[in-house]
Amino acid sequence: MRRLWTPAWIVRHVAMVVLVLGFLGLGWWQIGRATAGNALSWGYAVEWPVFAGFVIFVWWREVRHALRGPARPDAGEPADAGARPAGRPVATATRPVVRRPVRVARGPATADVGEDADLAAYNHYLRWLNDNPGAQPGDYPG
Repeated sequence: MRRLWTPAWIVRHVAMVVLVLGFLGLGWWQIGRATAGNALSWGYAVEWPVFAGFVIFVWWREVRHALRGPARPDAGEPADAGARPAGRPVATATRPVVRRPVRVARGPATADVGEDADLAAYNHYLRWLNDNPGAQPGDYPG
């Protein structure tokens, strides 16, 4: 339960209470207008409590998600699953890994003219970023 009393969660709790009370107050106000003869206000009198219910639903879903904690690895994973580099996405039955398409040149290959020093350094940087997926650009040792 300590996870729900961080400063960020306290702001979420307060925002939820303020929004729910505000939406219910607006619904009550619309009921008063509707009984005074404004027929359109009956729709709003129903709509505002629905908004309050939606806020409660989202808040409750986020509380359950926070209490559930980080995702645990499936028991059916192969034994060598720990050998995979950290930060690599793992495909599961409910969350497939989607990767960007690879573009392949269809024209004839150009002759290798030799690499520019800046281009070689940039390619080394890109290789390093690819090999270290969780790293930030500022972590680059080169």
